[in-house]
Amino acid sequence: MAHDLSDYRKSYEKDELLEYNCPENPIELFRDWFLEANESEMVDEANAMSIASIGLDGFPKTRVVLLKKYTYEGFIFYTNYNSEKGKAIMANNKVCLSFFWAGLERQIIIKGEAEKLSENLSDGYFESRPDGSKLGAWASNQSEVVDNKQVLLDSLQEFEAKFKGNEIPRPEHWGGFLVKPISIEFWQGRPNRLHDRIRYTLLKDFSWKLERLAP
Repeated sequence: MAHDLSDYRKSYEKDELLEYNCPENPIELFRDWFLEANESEMVDEANAMSIASIGLDGFPKTRVVLLKKYTYEGFIFYTNYNSEKGKAIMANNKVCLSFFWAGLERQIIIKGEAEKLSENLSDGYFESRPDGSKLGAWASNQSEVVDNKQVLLDSLQEFEAKFKGNEIPRPEHWGGFLVKPISIEFWQGRPNRLHDRIRYTLLKDFSWKLERLAP
């Protein structure tokens, strides 16, 4: 079966990105764009981002996770360290994060190196989660093959009984990653496919080099 998509067309005309509007630090531009996306009715879950890693099988893999915090140091998300994603990042910590806000005709692409978040910070975030999410972290051996869905439901019921009436602690295999960026590219759609692409690259003195890329 073939489905030809060559006639699909869209003209991007909502905004532009010019060098003189760009701050010296890309995290400040990320903050501005994120706040606009978060407040826009055209964007659902502004903190949803793709993360690409190199798997243990040598293939790249991309999946969507939720950004939970960003600082001048980097970008934080949480996962099961024993999952396919967690194992891949522990073996090769070079990753790529990508945000695509179609309603604003914007992308942000972040290349960086991931490191485990400190245990106390992972504890703090875990404590803020609803009990159902906490139990899910215990019940699911993420990425492992299961015979059927009932296996997961039985596991959840087991941990519900185990922790009933007690505080639910963070599993040791669950926690955060901090992605420290080495480059951040901002993409703003423009007419005639002459999109604005501004890339920041981290230098040895921890300043950022700003460059325009051809679309």
